[in-house]
Formats: sequence, C-alpha cells, structure tokens
Amino acid sequence: MKRNLLKAGFIAALLTATFGFAQEGKLDNLKPRDKRGLTVFENPKDTVSTFDHLRVKVGGAFALQFQGLKHENSATPVLNATGVNTNQLFDLGNNINLPTANLDLDVALYDGVNLHLRTFLSSRHHNETYVKGGYLQIDKLDFIEKGFAEDIMKYTTIKVGQDQINYGDAQLRRSDNAYAIMNPFVGNYLMDAYATFPFAEVYYRRNGVIVMGGVTNGRLNQTATGGTSPGIYGKLGYDKQLNSDLRVRLTGSVYNIARAPRLDFYNGDRAGSRYYFVMENTAATSSAQMRSGMVDPDFQNTLTSFMINPFVKYKGLEFFGIFESASGRNLTETERRTYNQYAAELLYRFGTDENFYFGGRYNKVDGKLISGDDISVDRYNIGGGWFMTKNILTKLEYVNQKYDGYPATNIKSDGKFNGFMLEAVISF
Repeated sequence: MKRNLLKAGFIAALLTATFGFAQEGKLDNLKPRDKRGLTVFENPKDTVSTFDHLRVKVGGAFALQFQGLKHENSATPVLNATGVNTNQLFDLGNNINLPTANLDLDVALYDGVNLHLRTFLSSRHHNETYVKGGYLQIDKLDFIEKGFAEDIMKYTTIKVGQDQINYGDAQLRRSDNAYAIMNPFVGNYLMDAYATFPFAEVYYRRNGVIVMGGVTNGRLNQTATGGTSPGIYGKLGYDKQLNSDLRVRLTGSVYNIARAPRLDFYNGDRAGSRYYFVMENTAATSSAQMRSGMVDPDFQNTLTSFMINPFVKYKGLEFFGIFESASGRNLTETERRTYNQYAAELLYRFGTDENFYFGGRYNKVDGKLISGDDISVDRYNIGGGWFMTKNILTKLEYVNQKYDGYPATNIKSDGKFNGFMLEAVISF
C-alpha cells in the first residue's frame, strides 16, 4: 500500500509538472468532480466552447474509512477437509480500512472532443495500479469540417470507450473506489449494476428530454472468442430545473444480452465493498472476498434488466429512488430467475451553500437462489456529512443489514450486521 501511494504521488507530480501549462481554465462538457457535481448525472451538454488549445486536467480522489461493525448468523456448521467450520464468521474488529486512491486524466483534444481516463492507484481488489476505464466523448464534429452537422450535434453526444455503461442513475451517484464524494453514504447499493464494458453510446438531449442508446459485448475482460451476442441498452428520461427551488428528474433504463460466456454486470466492481469482511468466514481475505455485504444474482449467461429512477430536489430536500428488476440464468440453468431491488433515499442539505446534510436510505433486494430458495436482504443507513470545502467531505453513518430465507447451510442464514462507519473523502 505504501508503495502504491508513493507511486501515485510520483505519477501525479510528474503529470502535473509535464502538463501544468495546460491546467488553466476549465474543460467543456465535463462533470465537476467536487461538491458542484452533486446533482449532475451525465456529463453536461453545452454549446458554448472555451477550447483554444489542447488542455489536460489532472485530477484524483482519496478515501479512507474507520469501520466499527459487528455481525452474526445461525448457520449450521459445515466442516471442510481439515475440520474447520466454513460457516464460522470472520472476527471483526474496530479499525481503519485500506486507503484507496484514483488518478483521473481529462483531456480536451479538440473543440468538442474530450478524453477521460481513470486509473485505480489503490483498491481493495487489486494491490497493483491498473486502469479502470476511459472513453472518448464527441460533442462537435468540427474535426471533419467547421460547423459540420452543427444543427444535429447541438443536441447530440457520442461516447465510445471501455468504461461504465450508462445503465440507470444509481451508478452515477455511487462510490467509484476513492471517488466517493457523490455518494451521501459509505456503502453502495445492495445490487450494484456497475460494469466497465466496451461500448458505444449516442445521446440526444433537448428541453429536458434525454434519449440514449448503446451497444456493448457485455464483457469486462476482452478475448477474441465467440459465443457472445451484442448487449443492447438504453435510457429515456426527463430532467428539468422547473424553477429556482424545484428540480425534477425521472429516467428509465433497460439492458439486454441474450448470450455470453460470462457476464460481469452485478459483480463487475473491481474496487469492492466498503463493508470489509461482513458475513465472510474466517478464511476470507480483503481481495478475494471483496464484495462483502453485496447481493450478486449470479446471472452468467443471459440477462434482461430495467431500472426506474426518480429524483426530486426542492430547496434543501432531496429524494432519490430505485426500482429495478433483473432476470437471467447461470451457465448451468435452463430457466430464468428474477431479482428485484427497491431503494429510497431522503436527504436534507442545509447550512452555507448546503455544506451539511443528514438523511436516510432504505434498500431491499429479493430473489431466488440457484438452489430455488427465495431470499431477501434489507439494509438501512442513517447518517450525514460535512463538506469542509468543496473538495473535502466527511461522512458518518449507522448501517443495519439483515438476511432472510438463506438455507441453514449457507453462511448468511439468519445473518445480520450493523454498526458505524466514518469516511473521509478528497476529490478534485
């Protein structure tokens, strides 16, 4: 970890020194990575250009948590070949989690053409530095000819790369490794539709209406093999600041892939869960059991899912919701199973420039295991935060999560965990 942080500091210093001349000003159509981006979902679309030469913006994020959680279950002991009970829970203690760090490069390559690249310098899953993903965003076609198709491109955006696909609004408010300033709580949602796939997306946005269509191969790691059908997804919505006090957004998203040798849709987050070792056994490691507390439907062959997200902000009061339904099957199954997710998040932001907030989140997932057992998982979070500056956020939350319906031989049988989490976040 120390080596990774030294490496991160060296890279950031080198890039800053190399591109410092280009750091002045701002980049067009880029979502702010600090407090100003809280209610910004997709990158904005603005026809006013400030481009005059190639510009490079070096950014980053850092996050650190103090964890004070406890867990329990009533699972039947299951002994392995050496006589160890694999349903014995990990001995949790109150301590600091692994510090995480991101490095962002955003480049204005040409008028209306931007590049984004995110690298995870330190994450729970990987000890080494690795590229999370990136994309090319095109808001103008002036590189073809000045003013080319400007009437169309005034409302159109094209994105191509390997990064998060724009399915649902929840992935635009989640913690992305160290980039946790958008998330009002410490943990992400139970069923986390987060995937870094190769993709091409086309957006049309006008008078508050959002229309987006995309295509992907649905794979995290790329190999030149067959057996994969294209994954098709889209988003339709309305987002409008109705007056100075009221903002309303409502979107619906759908994703479908008919055949794939491996899907990484609900288990694609390589950064891992914020709740370390919860409901894991004594042999667990931070990296191998990185998705502690999350719900993975284990759809590995075919998948159809849709998500509806309402968002309302009236003065300091803010509501965000999720209804999601996903059906699919594993490689060994012939029939589809279905998982549903529900979430409601209510916050109140107050103080100078709304620098403080408190609120709660309720999240539930129900579905059917491969074994046929009907299960449900419930979580609620209560907490708040303080933006010390627009780039520095501290959060405190209480979390309580319960498992129901798991068979007696499953480590999650009658399982639950609860306790407090404290997180400090820097993002720029």
